[in-house]
Amino acid sequence: MTLQFPFDNSYARLPDRFYTRLAPTPVKKPGLIAVNEALAHELGLDPQALASDGGLSVLAGNAVPEGADPLAQAYAGHQFGGWVPQLGDGRAVLLGEVVGQDGARRDIQLKGSGPTPYSRMGDGRAWLGPVLREYIVSEAMHALGIPTTRALAAVTTGETVVREAPLPGAVLTRVARSHIRVGTFQFFAARGDEDGLKALTDHVIARHYPEADNALELLEAVIGAQARLVAKWLGVGFIHGVMNTDNMAISGETIDYGPCAFMDRYHPETVFSSIDAYGRYAYNKQPDVAVWNLAQFATCLLPLMEGGRDKAVADATEAVHRFPALFQAAWLEVFRAKLGLETVEDGDEDLIDDLLNRMAAGGADFTNAFRGQSDGTARDAFENSALYDEWHPRWTARLAREDTTPEARQSALEAANPALIPRNHRVEQAIQAAVKGDLDPFRRLTQALANPYELKGENKDLTAPPTAAEVVRQTFCGT
Repeated sequence: MTLQFPFDNSYARLPDRFYTRLAPTPVKKPGLIAVNEALAHELGLDPQALASDGGLSVLAGNAVPEGADPLAQAYAGHQFGGWVPQLGDGRAVLLGEVVGQDGARRDIQLKGSGPTPYSRMGDGRAWLGPVLREYIVSEAMHALGIPTTRALAAVTTGETVVREAPLPGAVLTRVARSHIRVGTFQFFAARGDEDGLKALTDHVIARHYPEADNALELLEAVIGAQARLVAKWLGVGFIHGVMNTDNMAISGETIDYGPCAFMDRYHPETVFSSIDAYGRYAYNKQPDVAVWNLAQFATCLLPLMEGGRDKAVADATEAVHRFPALFQAAWLEVFRAKLGLETVEDGDEDLIDDLLNRMAAGGADFTNAFRGQSDGTARDAFENSALYDEWHPRWTARLAREDTTPEARQSALEAANPALIPRNHRVEQAIQAAVKGDLDPFRRLTQALANPYELKGENKDLTAPPTAAEVVRQTFCGT
């Protein structure tokens, strides 16, 4: 069985200073964890061929398929606000791009595929935990309707990776509309490379925003995409955990699932990332960080904007300053839907804020409190249910002004509020089982999360918040 990728590698046709060409580093003994059959079909690939010995060799980095042009991308970035002039793919190799059955162009990248010139003394490898976490969470985000990179496959390497302890190695095959980041633009801007900036801008416009005619319109399009994306994150209680500029994709997809997490108990200042000591990337700080990152992107584009520097600064500043209003409109759209509101009233924001404040004070589980609106169990998600009971009449009075049937409203609420999310303790349980050789919890979780808005009886236990002993207080990058 022959594995064939219909490669068309546009990024590899950019100038050599955009990347370093190199092949993945072979591994000792690859073993298959999973192949995402649905995504394979979308990409025009044969999932059986991917799972074959030949496919496994490609997914592990032991063989380079015909038509690939493997490379590691160069970029820079601000990490927790600190400037790093050169980062780049330190443990990933972009095999190439394919145009799928839907006509969309996507990157196929091996993550954990060995050292590159950008590894900065790292080993270029990944251990099994972060690979499974990214597979589970990125596919769950896709099923939740949130723009995201995706997981095509995961394999073990038969090698040991040393982090805080010896751990089993793994490689993730990641699929993205592209891996171009704010940090990619920063790489060229910091070097005063206007030709590189122009080539990158033209590439991104052609690939992602063909409706944009110039750098300013590109900036405006990316600002809008990020406003919508972060609003959707907040709607499911998602915390990225490491929103550095090199982790913000220009395409508007969620990228780089390191210390990410979904909240159980709601509190707006929730932080999970072990490296976010000061809460820079807390749940409620994510819109502010997005603005900061977009300001860095805008600064990169100034040399390409029309009318001289003063006009460029004024135009870019005005564009960035529109983010809060764009975000707030997107956030209201998300949370109105979560409360079954199809019309718009001035008091809606106060109604939503009042509920969230009561959820924080009442120890409510974020996902179950909103899902419970559809079946009358929302109060059960509160430790102090009286706080919900006091709010509930406001909501019912507001619903009375909606022109919809109870049946239609329930369907709408179920479509806006997932029953299932990748809860941290369940992800950790799947990882710990896999380390011991048991992939059944991983398989069960990925299968259930493929339909997060539908609750089957056999998955009822996956809706439960963690017990005190199961609570995961910190998540880790895995590097």
